[in-house]
Parts: sequence; C-alpha cells; structure tokens
Amino acid sequence: MRNLSKSKLIAYRQCPKRLWLEIHAPELREDSATARMNFMIGYAVGDIAQQLYDPNENRQIIDAQTEGYPQAFARTQALLTANRPIFEAGFCAEGGMAFADIMLPNADGSWRMVEVKSSTSVKDYHKDDIAIQSYIAKNAGVNLSNVALAHIDSSWIYQGNHDYRGLLVEKDLTALADEKATEVKQWIADAQSTIALDSEPQIDAGAHCFSPYDCGFYGYCTQGAPQAEFPINWLPRASQKIKTWAQDNDEIEAANVPDELLNLKQQRVKDATIKQTPYFDKVATQAELKQYKLPIYFIDFETINFAVPIWSGTRPYQQIPFQFSAHKIHENGELTHQEFLDTTGADPMRGFAEKLIQACELSGAVFVYNAGFEKARIRELAERFPELRKPLLGINARIVDLLPIARNHYYHPRQQGSWSIKKILPAIAPELSYDDLEGVQHGGGAMEAYTEAIHPDTPAERRAQLHEQLLRYCELDTYAMIKIWQTFANVHHFKL
Repeated sequence: MRNLSKSKLIAYRQCPKRLWLEIHAPELREDSATARMNFMIGYAVGDIAQQLYDPNENRQIIDAQTEGYPQAFARTQALLTANRPIFEAGFCAEGGMAFADIMLPNADGSWRMVEVKSSTSVKDYHKDDIAIQSYIAKNAGVNLSNVALAHIDSSWIYQGNHDYRGLLVEKDLTALADEKATEVKQWIADAQSTIALDSEPQIDAGAHCFSPYDCGFYGYCTQGAPQAEFPINWLPRASQKIKTWAQDNDEIEAANVPDELLNLKQQRVKDATIKQTPYFDKVATQAELKQYKLPIYFIDFETINFAVPIWSGTRPYQQIPFQFSAHKIHENGELTHQEFLDTTGADPMRGFAEKLIQACELSGAVFVYNAGFEKARIRELAERFPELRKPLLGINARIVDLLPIARNHYYHPRQQGSWSIKKILPAIAPELSYDDLEGVQHGGGAMEAYTEAIHPDTPAERRAQLHEQLLRYCELDTYAMIKIWQTFANVHHFKL
C-alpha cells in the first residue's frame, strides 16, 4: 500500500478519476495559467507566514523534495522532541501522509498546527484539508492540542518596511477536524481502493471538474466526448430553466433549446448562430454614439493584485494599475497614442495617475470596454492621491462604456456567446488578432509578465523583452476599441 499525500486525497475528494490519473498517468495533466499563478501565490504567502510565526528565526524547515520522504518523516519525529517551530513537518500514518505548514510547540509538550491559505476566508474544502492533516498527524503519534487555519485579512493595509504583522488571521478548526476523523479514515480507504483499480473509473466530466480546483485532466477526459456545434453555454446567462431542460433532455445543442425558454438576447444569439448571420442594429449604435464629438479617447488598464502587498499603503489582492494604453482621435481624424508602463518594481500608481490625466486631457468622451473596472481603479487613485482627485474624477465623468452598446445591438456568430473584446474583435476586424502577439496575449499573461519583469533577479534583457510585449498587448486593447467604435458609429471617412 502506498501512502497518499494530502493533495492526492483532496484530488480523490474532487473526483476519484482525477486521483487515479494523478497516480497512473500524471503526464496527461495540463495545468492552467491560473493554477500556476495560484502556486506562486501560495509560496509567497507561505514565506511570509514563516516570518510571522517565527520572527526570531528559531525554525526548523523540512524539505521532503530534497531530503526524500523517509528522511523527512524521520527528521520530523526527531524535531518533535525539541521546543522549536517546525515548518513543513512530515507525517505518515494509516496509508496517508501530510506536511504541515506550521507546527508550534506548547509549554506542556503538545503541539499546535497551523495551515496557511492564500484565500481571504475559510472555504468548505479547507475544512477537509485541515481534517486530513490533523488525522494523519495524530495517528503518527503527535500530541496535537489544536489545529487552525490562517488566511489573509483583505482589509489589512501594508505599512511598508517588510512588516507583515496582521496580514494573516486565524480560525480555530480543532473541533471540526476531530468530528471528521472517521470520514478521513474512510476517504483514505476508498482512495486506496481507487488507485488499486486496473483502469480509470468511468466518470463523466461535469461541474466537479472545476470545483474546488480546475482539474488538469479536463482536456483528456473530454477529448472523446460529443462536441456541440452550438453549445448551450453560448447562450448568455442561461437560466436554471434552460439548464434543467438540457439535463432532462440530455441535450448539448443550444439550437434545440425551445424558443419559449429564451430571453430576447439569447434568441438573438440562437438565431445569429443558426443562420450564421450577424445581428447588428446600426441605427441604434449610431444613435448612441453620435452625441460624442471629436476629440475622443480610448483607454485600457492592466492591473496586478498581489496576495502579499509589496507597496506601502496597499491591501492584499488590491487591483493595482501598472499600465495603460490611451489612443486619441483628434478633430481632424488624426490618431495618436500614449502609454504608461513602469517595470522598475517601484510603486507605479502615482506615475500612472499623472500620465493618465495628461493623456486624457480635460474634455472629450473617454471610451472604455467594461466601465466598472476602469472607473473603480480611477476612484481608488483619487482616494490615494487627493491632490489629483479633481482631474481623475473628471475623467470618470467623461467615460463611455462600449460594452453595453455591443451587448444590446451587436452579435456575430464568431463571438461564441461572449462579448469580451477578444471575442468581438475577430468579427469586426479579422485582420487583427491577439494570437499574433508575442508573449502576452491575455490579461492573465500580462500579470505573469509584469510579475516576472519587476522581479529583482530578472535579467535586463528579459525585462526589456517583457516590457515591449506588455506595451504591444495593451495597445491592441485600445486599438480594438477604436475599430469597434468605428463600426458602431459608422465612421469611415478617415482611415485609422
């Protein structure tokens, strides 16, 4: 019998097929960019936790990857006789193994276990995590007094100087872990039976593939499944009635959904897709846009949301703007472009705000795509820099959102049920494509690139490369908006 790690047991809890594949065919797993980012966040929060729970650096750290599992378990048992914090302590018992983020000694010889999570609250699946850790540690002979989960306090504000006291808050889960002990024993037994199977369990893909984590085997599990030509999830904001009808009728094609279940927008999507003919109310789009006279502006922001703040005055997961692109169409039809991007690693917000005010000037409509995001960031900048409040809020007062205009009056079959700018652009301007960009092609990629660019160990040549990739990506966002505006406003008397 092999010992199953906590992550393997959590995988079993999500889907027995996932566990079987993790053991027998791990090469089939394809981790998403989101999964990779979550791992990076977890490591960052873990490093801070070690500082917070052991400020005197009296710690012992177990590294199972370097030491090997047997040595890690043996060294953990030896360290349990000392009165020192242990990080990544390893335990093996009852067919399972676990590595505790933090083990803290009590005066009476017992131990307190703390699991650290990068979330801002205790999730239901965290409770399973804690229960598994507690069960294995106790059965490995640890005198465990209590177990807690430490998570991020999203309201906490970083004051600088690497002082992260207050970043984490604890929730005691001792009673819950004890209550789940019998369940954990059964999970281990069932998981062991699953991996002993000669072939993978036959489990269809479904909602469980993405809860609580995105499963890296989703592509494998769905490769032979029937593929809808017009999937039901292309219907925008499908009601529960639609979902129930699809389930009851084992239906995956939106074309077969009865019209009486559809609202007006869903009906437009269905009709446009079946007929392969775009829906476009030119009169309505022109009427909405004709009031905005040149000059006009188009802006787009890129942001980063660090779990562990690195700049004074910022909160965990705060959306911090680090880049913008701004196009201006002048009275004579001339197109100019301004941009801002700071990859030095310094707090970019002041420079961002000042350059944005300069780029947007004092009058003229400012077009965005999904105004709630940009407006929120501008309000936050106005709060942070009171002396810039008037011109920043002046920009907000001039913002015009292209997204609702698109949703209400335009749909092309190429959009596949989405009005995101990356879906609508190929329909309106097929000569432009995010796929042609080098490196950064989406918002998640922009955050990854920026994080790498500002890291002190990133070579200058690589930083310059990332800088250029970020600029070209953000510039395409605003140029795409111009093409949308040009189509909706029916403005073709000058070339952009």
